[in-house]
Amino acid sequence: MSCVERVEIFGREIEIEAGRFAKQANGSVMVSCGGTQVLVTVCADDEDSDNDFFPLTVDYIEKYYAAGKIPGGYFKREARPSSAEMITARVIDRSLRPNFPKEYQRTTQVICTVLSFEIDSDPAVLALLGASCALTISDIPFGEMLAGIRVAIDDDGKLIVFPTPSQLTKLDLFISAKRQSVVMVEASASFVSEQRMIEAMSFGHDTLQPLLDAQQRLREQIGKNKIELTAKELDRDLEKTIKDNYLNSVIEALAVRDKIARKKNLKQIKKQIIACYKEDEQRQAEAIEAYERIVGNHVREQVLRDGVRIDGRSATDIRPISCEIGVLRSPHGSSLFTRGETQAMATVTLGSGDDEQRFENLGTQQNSSYRFMLHYNFPPYSVGETRRLMGLSRREIGHGYLAERALSHIIPEATDFGYTIRIVSEVLESNGSSSMASVCAGTMALLHAGVPIKSHVAGVAMGLISDGERTVVLSDILGDEDHLGDMDFKVCGDEQGITALQMDIKVSGLAKETLEQALEQARQGRLLILKKLQETIKDPRDLPLNAPRITSIKISEAKIRDLIGPGGKVIKKVIADTGVKIDIEDNGIVRIVSPDFARSEAAKAVIRSIVSDPEVGSVHLGTVKKVTDFGAFIEIKPGIDGLCHISQLADHRVAKVTDIINVGDEVMVRVTEIDRQGRYKLSRKDAQGEATS
Repeated sequence: MSCVERVEIFGREIEIEAGRFAKQANGSVMVSCGGTQVLVTVCADDEDSDNDFFPLTVDYIEKYYAAGKIPGGYFKREARPSSAEMITARVIDRSLRPNFPKEYQRTTQVICTVLSFEIDSDPAVLALLGASCALTISDIPFGEMLAGIRVAIDDDGKLIVFPTPSQLTKLDLFISAKRQSVVMVEASASFVSEQRMIEAMSFGHDTLQPLLDAQQRLREQIGKNKIELTAKELDRDLEKTIKDNYLNSVIEALAVRDKIARKKNLKQIKKQIIACYKEDEQRQAEAIEAYERIVGNHVREQVLRDGVRIDGRSATDIRPISCEIGVLRSPHGSSLFTRGETQAMATVTLGSGDDEQRFENLGTQQNSSYRFMLHYNFPPYSVGETRRLMGLSRREIGHGYLAERALSHIIPEATDFGYTIRIVSEVLESNGSSSMASVCAGTMALLHAGVPIKSHVAGVAMGLISDGERTVVLSDILGDEDHLGDMDFKVCGDEQGITALQMDIKVSGLAKETLEQALEQARQGRLLILKKLQETIKDPRDLPLNAPRITSIKISEAKIRDLIGPGGKVIKKVIADTGVKIDIEDNGIVRIVSPDFARSEAAKAVIRSIVSDPEVGSVHLGTVKKVTDFGAFIEIKPGIDGLCHISQLADHRVAKVTDIINVGDEVMVRVTEIDRQGRYKLSRKDAQGEATS
């Protein structure tokens, strides 16, 4: 049976239709808004998985036909997901995953497919709504329904939802929430204050409430009975035995400050427990679970009761920081940022317009590009492990995207600094918040490469330990605190405000007061880190000698055609003669990429001569187009020619024009007169010597 629910938010009608499409899935809905339609399906296996983790997969797919486009390249069909699709899938996954019951262990797949697309309707919002709704009406156990919304700040400073792409410059905040609590936040911001960010979250949370109401109505009409789960009863006697025999060893192991040594000591304890129950696999698994609960409970209780963390720090302490620049010899810029046992090496490479990242997606009518990119690599040695090196993981793409958004707001405008900029962050060590270390290392590497950034930006990751009554917010969390804690809250920015933010929580809700405390604590930690960065390198150094030289000049848009010439003939000749690369933009900005200053200046001089209108006294390199008995007609600019009389060919008497010049010759001439009819009179003899200069 087909069922439709409609809801209106800020003048936008959103429609959720269930029971019509993909009926063999456990749950499926079509979510529509304007010309955008997203089909969301959820399927689950009939039996529990043997994995020791919840096997959830979320895929977000954009079909090119949705926007009336055929994919570019040789293969005219959608291939592997783009980075943008992976990032959207991660946003949906991070919102849904904590909402499944711990007892539920069946392999589950959520697929969100964009089938129709309109530029002003955000498919990510519809995809998350559809995922929650499909799970809610299905037989798959799922907690409280949730929804997402995108919030921006318009030109008048007002908070808005359903922003157009052009309205995302000040704030791009994606928030997903349940009825009473925020569960996930992803944001890029142009130095937005902490208080303004909280206001935006509250606004988004209030705005999405009707989306939850619509899901509830659908659930009441066509919702299936949920799969019954059997809660695993804990063997308290076994847990007491493990605790009595191994708690002291666990406490002793956790007191070791070094991550690798601590990990080895805990592994030895685990091996002892496995050996004790090797005759009974089921009993062995239960004993390991009991041991892991004991470890987690001790770490959490130590923080809640004593305010002491695994590495001995207080809740607000930042680990020791070390900053270096110029650690590599050849890259244009390089830096090394170390915070505790987390270390990131960043490099900066400067390139020309040809090096821009080009991409195609549903939101562009043609190939687009961007001139700043950050790539994040997380090799296995960073955590002391072995792993086959394969393609990029979603985690690497997501962490790199967060760091890129954080630094994008300090990149100078193309008119001020015309380079394409690529940062690569190599994570050399990791024990918590390597993406934030990448932000800090990236700031220093930019300055070391001579990039005139707008300000220093730093990042810090916040954590949370809570038992419902006691709550402690942790600054600069370790990997274990991320794993055993209740929140991962990454905040980036400068002294003025936030440039990027990402939050995931594992608890049912986060009080506004706790959120305010986390943001303020993050601000204090950020200020400390910023001071360290500024002490290491405060201002951009001179451009390195091995970096290309990029200069730009502005010409009239009407003269672009003259500079390019028929079939690109003019611009190709300028490039060949001067040895530079030239990029011409539609607004008349001409960027010259040169290996040295002299060639750049020569190219600028030639370009100015081509696009400037001829004046009396100006000298031009022209091409002989026609020869007559009384002189030669010479083209001094595309479409502009003049007469050089035989008497003006040389400083001696010339008997025949072809004794001096012929058709096709290039000759330097000076404009001697422009008559009332706009005809040019030229002199070769008056321009003698100009060719040499």
